[in-house]
Amino acid sequence: MDNSILKLFNTEYPIVQGGMIWCSGWELAAAVSNAGGLGLIGSGSMYPEVLVDHIRKCKAATNKPFGVNIPLLYPNIEEHIHSVIEEGVKVVFTSAGNPATWTKKLKENGITVVHVTANTKFAKKSEDAGVDAIVAEGFEAGGHNGREETTTLCLIPMIKQAVKIPVIAAGGIGTGRGMLAAMALGADGVQIGSRFVASKESSADIHFKNAVINAVEGDTKLMLKQVTPVRLLKNQFFDQVFEAEARGASSAELSELLGRGRAKKGMFEGDLENGELEIGQISAMIKEIKSAKEIIDEIIAEYKAAKQELIKGF
Repeated sequence: MDNSILKLFNTEYPIVQGGMIWCSGWELAAAVSNAGGLGLIGSGSMYPEVLVDHIRKCKAATNKPFGVNIPLLYPNIEEHIHSVIEEGVKVVFTSAGNPATWTKKLKENGITVVHVTANTKFAKKSEDAGVDAIVAEGFEAGGHNGREETTTLCLIPMIKQAVKIPVIAAGGIGTGRGMLAAMALGADGVQIGSRFVASKESSADIHFKNAVINAVEGDTKLMLKQVTPVRLLKNQFFDQVFEAEARGASSAELSELLGRGRAKKGMFEGDLENGELEIGQISAMIKEIKSAKEIIDEIIAEYKAAKQELIKGF
């Protein structure tokens, strides 16, 4: 396999692990990188000193490339930028903010920069800002999402046509067949989040992991579009948000309901009723908790087998 993403990240496979808050610590990032993908530390749930600790532990656990995901809407952004530069991180994925804010500084320090977007407008802005690649994230994705609700099937070819830099597909991808479909649509690689939540190395609470593998079709929904769109697994907190939105609650009221620590409570501490459970639609296809290596090996094997099936079919 030889493509622009492999050259950009120096990995064996064009698979990037999502930098998910509360689920993507150094252990998962190192395991994914050791298995041939690009592991990402999710800094959105970390204080600056915690991020530094995770970076150093990841360096000790792998000699392969890894990166850090930095959501630009979270606190401590300046400290996180300083940390990745000082610690010699080679790849940074930014999201949920203006890519022009930090891309130049990161690239001046020899860092490869990728920005996550859910529409062509911001894909073009990301390219203009000088990023090296774009993650095009479709409506199916878990966590924070786009308001446009454009599905991966439609988004990937639109963004691929709009920009000249490499495009990484995300949203609803967790299998080899899904990866092949994304590549057929024009993607140069894929980013996979939800499948790695239910991995042995994920820092998610075991109760949340079990909720993911027990999820069925229709168990997730995109909510909180007035505040910041996020796909959630249905639970008691979800019902409260649904009721509030149904009666026309204001953004301020929704923000108060969301409060602080909801995601930590749900995904990291395992409160399946009162916590915020961020996961993608692909959760309905995840039926077992496996190691990151097993997941990547299965995806690549299925990708190759499905590709051969298509070739034989023609």
